[in-house]
Amino acid sequence: AVIVREENGVRHYLLLQYGKRKGGGFHWDFPKGHLEKGETTEEAIRREVKEETGLADLEFVAGFRETLRLFFRQDEKTVVKFVAFRVARTRTAEVKLSQEHIGFTWLPFSEALARVTYKNAKNLLAHVEQFLSEHAA
Repeated sequence: AVIVREENGVRHYLLLQYGKRKGGGFHWDFPKGHLEKGETTEEAIRREVKEETGLADLEFVAGFRETLRLFFRQDEKTVVKFVAFRVARTRTAEVKLSQEHIGFTWLPFSEALARVTYKNAKNLLAHVEQFLSEHAA
């Protein structure tokens, strides 16, 4: 999920710092996880976000859905993974990280765009910012 929180009239995005990965350093990205059997995308997002951040007061923004296709190497094989993203608002600033992550930050769009590590996540964030700007409530 791309989690957004308003602070003094400015949208702030939640980024999580993931620990070291094979062959690389740390990276910043959005909360994400896996569907469990019988879960909808929204149920999985609620569960994963609560597990990873402690945030439970999510309100999904209607109309935004984006799926990213990710490629990575695992056991010398190329793995393709599809990650479905939704935008969710929260009023809670306090984050309680799981052991999966080593840090978090709430940043306004331009700073979040500079901090997020991967190009596909940067593109996703830009799409979310444009969508929210065009559909401001």
